[in-house]
Amino acid sequence: MAKLSILRSLFSTVTGSPSGAVGVKKVTKSNFLSALEELRSLVRDAEFVAVDLEMSGVTSAPWREAFEFDRSDVRYLKVKDSAEKFAIVQFGVCPFRWDSSKDSFVAHPFNFFIFPRTEVSTAGPSDEFHCQTSSISFLARHQFDFNACIYEGISYLSRAQEALALDSAGTEINRKCSDAMINEGECYKMPLGRTSDILFTERMRISLHEWRNSILTSPGGNGSEGGSSSFKSQFQTSFFKMRPAITLKGFGSHQQKLIRMVIRRNFDDLVYVSAPGDVGEEKKVIYAASKEDKGFLMQDLRNDLVNMSKEKLAHAVGFRQVIDLLSSEEKLLVGHNCFLDFAQMYSKFVRPLPPSITEFSSELHKNFANITDTRYLLKAIPVIRQLMKKSSSSLSSAFSILCPHISQGSHGTSLASSVLVKVEVEANDNGSCTGAKHEAGYDAFMTGCVFAQACCHLGIDFKHLSASSSLIQNPNLQKYINLLYPNWNGGVVINLLTGEEMPDSSGQLFKWRYPKMIFDNTVIIWGFPFSIKPRELRECLNRALGQDSVVSIFYIDSTSALVQFSSPVLASEFLATKEDLERRDDAIRVLHPLSRLLDGGKTGAGRYDIYKDLCCSPIAKPSIAEQAEAMGITKGLKKKNKEEHASASVTENSKEYSNQIWGDPHNISCGDILNSLCASHAMVGR
Repeated sequence: MAKLSILRSLFSTVTGSPSGAVGVKKVTKSNFLSALEELRSLVRDAEFVAVDLEMSGVTSAPWREAFEFDRSDVRYLKVKDSAEKFAIVQFGVCPFRWDSSKDSFVAHPFNFFIFPRTEVSTAGPSDEFHCQTSSISFLARHQFDFNACIYEGISYLSRAQEALALDSAGTEINRKCSDAMINEGECYKMPLGRTSDILFTERMRISLHEWRNSILTSPGGNGSEGGSSSFKSQFQTSFFKMRPAITLKGFGSHQQKLIRMVIRRNFDDLVYVSAPGDVGEEKKVIYAASKEDKGFLMQDLRNDLVNMSKEKLAHAVGFRQVIDLLSSEEKLLVGHNCFLDFAQMYSKFVRPLPPSITEFSSELHKNFANITDTRYLLKAIPVIRQLMKKSSSSLSSAFSILCPHISQGSHGTSLASSVLVKVEVEANDNGSCTGAKHEAGYDAFMTGCVFAQACCHLGIDFKHLSASSSLIQNPNLQKYINLLYPNWNGGVVINLLTGEEMPDSSGQLFKWRYPKMIFDNTVIIWGFPFSIKPRELRECLNRALGQDSVVSIFYIDSTSALVQFSSPVLASEFLATKEDLERRDDAIRVLHPLSRLLDGGKTGAGRYDIYKDLCCSPIAKPSIAEQAEAMGITKGLKKKNKEEHASASVTENSKEYSNQIWGDPHNISCGDILNSLCASHAMVGR
């Protein structure tokens, strides 16, 4: 048994050890299996398990960041896009076990390097590895070992990929067994147009005939003396399931096809198969004494191929065994701001993410029954809220404020010792190294420490923990389980039991920057001149539709914005007026208040659902305008919904109003235009 070193980060002073020094076990593919066995027993005995992920990126485009004005379904689509595009490069797991004899938690941090390497060709297309430059730069600044990730990272298959690989492997095994059987009356023919093929097949027929005869004349032998001298170096005689056999060495694929043709044409008691060997599959010719024996041979071959396929798949599943362990043990899983983390875990290790947040929440809960978000605890527990005050809710900030006895040693701690939870770290000397912030294993350790301290502030007495009384059942904690922040903003949380957003219990403390969104009143506008600023855009729309018609404007990027009108009628009127102006080529278009917005002829607009469609697409362009163009959404016309068609009366009213002001646009004078503009201005003012 490997010697264990205890690195103490306790309330009591540890002389001679650096402040906050924590041993984290580094796990790569070379020591994965031994680490997995060690982790199994640790998770089984743990009160809770903290997890953390490092990823190759977070957002595929600036406009795909989570915004306050995002509807819940749009917010989920942004998370879904991130989880599908970017890779997990490091996975931290840290089981925490309460040790009553030491009156402290004992933590075991593991830092797994993982990489989406293709191990089984039948598991579908290989995962792409997208990178966000800011994320890669961030990892590099914190000494991330990219070589360990790429060369030594543990590969994996999701459950969906494993099922696909099993199905494909079964089909392939059936094909191989079918190819090996000779149907009665079958004559397997290949055109022998080249002299070399004719000579090869004849020499092969003679060699196989000699080998077969040597078997018949020497019962119990493997025919090692048979065969033409020209092929002896490529014939390796042996036994397969107690049957004489030849392993074919050094033959090309075309020659192997010719060999199979020779056997089918000339030998009823020889079988050409692809059979498991010492290193992968080997091509063999096997002697089967009878038709019945051939049937037994095929069954033996099928069993061997199935077993070999299962072994390859078990190896290819790789890191997902850790996820299966966390899922099956149903321990309380603790993360910090972990909605994206669990979306990544589901996408990479279970199956593709479902289309809606409700379905995702249900599926996530089925696979991970108990999840707690420490970021939610920081806001929801009044005592912790007071301790944090105006500090950042980041993990490192929470760790330094709530766990100073661990992050700084015992020095400089002003909190009473009675409210500090002791944590001791056990790390195996083999593969252990000092952890650091923004390393998944160490961040998982910090997350677990913050959670343990939060439990203490909830009045949970760890001394009463037992096998029959787990943390999950504690009434003080239950109301905080399975509630996750859906993004980086506050105000609402996702209830994983229902899939619905609900007000955060600390929502009254969240300072909303914008008025509450009414999505029926909102349109998205893109492709307008970048020189138009928010104030100018508001003035332009108010002049066209009436004073105070615009409630709020949210700029998504320099040429696109979400505009919330004071009523759905005004939203429809804006879209109808814009469409009407784009069909015109006269003075009305030039002098209309919306003319500047339409400069360049590339301005598009549509309902809020257009914004959802843009976020739903796997395409990731830098701006909304480029995204719409790439998706074929031209000025919002392609995606017009039924509601816009239903607002035809609004459009007609708008045209009637325009005709009242302008009259026949082809028979107007300059004086008419000026007089009409004055009348229009007066009407808008009223």
